[in-house]
Amino acid sequence: MLENKRPRRVTRPVRVGPHVIGGDAPVLVQSMTKTDTRDVGATVAQIEQMVAAGCELARLAVPDVAAGVALGEIAKA
Repeated sequence: MLENKRPRRVTRPVRVGPHVIGGDAPVLVQSMTKTDTRDVGATVAQIEQMVAAGCELARLAVPDVAAGVALGEIAKA
């Protein structure tokens, strides 16, 4: 395993659901979807692919109200 030569910057921990980002928490694998958030089926499929690849936190763009409504459907799926 490679040794980290640079010390980690001190940050405040932030809770995102069951996960903690920052502080002394371990690094969290995260990625952002590239699909149109309003396309619920495509976005859910991409999130499932990301999880299968080891992603622990999916980020989505919510540029408008329609995407916000779709976000609720994505969360249910």
